[in-house]
Amino acid sequence: MKKIILSAFMLIGLAFATQAQDISKNALGLRLGDNDGFGGEVSYQRGLGDNNRLELDLGWRNSKNYDAIKLVGLYQWVWNIDQGFNWYAGVGAGVGSWSYNKSGQSASGTFILAAGDIGIEYNFDIPLQLSLDLRPEFYLNNNGNNQFRENNFGPDFGLGIRYRF
Repeated sequence: MKKIILSAFMLIGLAFATQAQDISKNALGLRLGDNDGFGGEVSYQRGLGDNNRLELDLGWRNSKNYDAIKLVGLYQWVWNIDQGFNWYAGVGAGVGSWSYNKSGQSASGTFILAAGDIGIEYNFDIPLQLSLDLRPEFYLNNNGNNQFRENNFGPDFGLGIRYRF
């Protein structure tokens, strides 16, 4: 009986050991997408444990008629698929402001959002990470007069490239 219990604990330990992650303590780079004109975001990831991390993305838009800035924070769980390949999912929130000025008409405002996140990433042997993800964003304070947000939902697909350190 002792051998069976010992063997069971060893198998459980082996199963958890094979799922252990090598999450970098820090990663900094760009996340390129196109949700409402926020084409590029500076992206920072901070490892919090063996399989979770915090991601902060700062996006901006500066065009002829619109100016906007957005900060999104996400808590992510990371799972290993195969050597170097991970998939992750997370939840978070964000804030931002926008301004519109065209043909004498101007408006401005702020917004808050709730976001989810799901994606896949590859960590190279060099300190480089590539990722592809979907981040649906739900805007919570769209008052109907917002020139920048036409509805309360924004699907945001992104391609990330980060330097891990």
